[in-house]
Amino acid sequence: MTKTAPEAPTRRNDESKRKLSPAAQRFANASGTSLGSILAKIILIAIVDATAVFALFTALGREAWFIAAVIAVITVLINVVYFKKGWLPAKYLLPGTIFLLIFQVFVIGYTGYIAFTNYGSGHNSDKADAISALLQSNQERVEGSPGYPVKVYSGDDGLAMLIEREGQQLIGDENDALAPADPATLGDYTELTFADLLGRQQEVTSLKVPVSDNPADGTPRTSDGRTAYQYTSSLKYDEAADTMTDQATGLVYKDTGVGAFTAEDGTQLMPGWSINVGFDNFTRAFTDSSIRGALFSVSVWTFAFAFLSVASTFFLGLFLAIVFNDMRMKGRKIYRVISILPYAFPAFLGGLVWAGMLNRDFGFVNQVLFGGAGIPWLTDPWLAKFSVLWVNLWLGFPYMFLVCTGALQSIPQELSEAATIDGAKPFQIFRLIKLPLLLVSVAPLLISSFAFNFNNFNVIYMLTEGGPRLEDAGLNVGATDILISMVYKVAFVGSQRDYGLASAFSIIIFVIVAIISIISFKQTKALEELN
Repeated sequence: MTKTAPEAPTRRNDESKRKLSPAAQRFANASGTSLGSILAKIILIAIVDATAVFALFTALGREAWFIAAVIAVITVLINVVYFKKGWLPAKYLLPGTIFLLIFQVFVIGYTGYIAFTNYGSGHNSDKADAISALLQSNQERVEGSPGYPVKVYSGDDGLAMLIEREGQQLIGDENDALAPADPATLGDYTELTFADLLGRQQEVTSLKVPVSDNPADGTPRTSDGRTAYQYTSSLKYDEAADTMTDQATGLVYKDTGVGAFTAEDGTQLMPGWSINVGFDNFTRAFTDSSIRGALFSVSVWTFAFAFLSVASTFFLGLFLAIVFNDMRMKGRKIYRVISILPYAFPAFLGGLVWAGMLNRDFGFVNQVLFGGAGIPWLTDPWLAKFSVLWVNLWLGFPYMFLVCTGALQSIPQELSEAATIDGAKPFQIFRLIKLPLLLVSVAPLLISSFAFNFNNFNVIYMLTEGGPRLEDAGLNVGATDILISMVYKVAFVGSQRDYGLASAFSIIIFVIVAIISIISFKQTKALEELN
């Protein structure tokens, strides 16, 4: 008997292949793919190529030649791999490799690079940008300068200024210097009315339009949107001598190699520029007394927090696993479900909830459990540390409970029965048989848990934000800050942000965790001999 049903898909595939070009048809015949899959591949690759072309032109426009080269190489590699016949393993490995290079290798490498620079507040650009910013930010009105009629317009790029000077109309904005106004292009702008000027007074008064590409030529500025006056910088840059002179005081600032123009008395002009400082950030971390004291205090608490968190969660999880693993206990399944409920809470959400519950004035703990007592759970240094450990215990013990439950159930029951026959007591069976076997599988997880808690940012920052503040510290750190939250504060909190120092701290943390992990994993080899 002839079976015709399986032939229908083949006929449909043949008809779809005949609609392709000869080259595409050969590819479809060779790979056995359908028209829909080929079109989907072409569309996806086209989206990738379009995104890459946009990123490539952006990088070229900013003269980022290395980034442009990397984008071009990756784009060509993607097209070759996915349009080349065969190379099936590469098609699966390439996406993961690219993401690994971008989100892991590049991030680690860039962090290492920043650690050897002074990149941070006041040092976040190059020298040319710093000179331009200094000349523009220290402008004063030229005494006796005439006023020029002016009109303020609103365009797609913000406010623009139209000035009538020497019988000529000039227009410009903060990004483009004054240039002769083209009547055809004025239609792209909308002149601000008197009401608009009042409503946008702050924008109008802060509008600085450069006269030319040379910042030393100054800018016209207006306070009423009707008359503009000439402003020039009180600083003068001497390119030949590479000095910046304050024209009011005559004080000369030189480039002394520290990334800022510096006077003889040590006064610096800000902003400066980013330079390579070698190992200065690492040296500051260990030699600067104000930083060294804060680093030592935070490091001690970090080790204590990580160790106590692992120990408390492990022993509580192990205790509950032993209790709920007893077949004689009724309702074991219900208790197990209740025990793992905290594990379902995201750590940051749990921290926020407990922060409200531990509030001194209206928290649930003080108001309900302690009858309205004003216990400073989050503002007293030692109570704050206890609160952090307690909340982390509540969030972490379900994980250890699940791990220990699985490990206990994997231990053969015959070992316990044989020990019982030999006269061993329950505690001896647990200490001499179950615990060593348990540690064989749990020890690597304890090491990874220690590394996790060493960088447990969520609980610390969401519960106490690292507070209460250590007043005598040279950094913005608190009593409950661990190293990773200290790095976050140095890099992103406050007016003075030091990305170079924060990156150096990150490398120090990586080295510490790596050393501890290597030593711990070597020690666990002794436990493996039990198998």
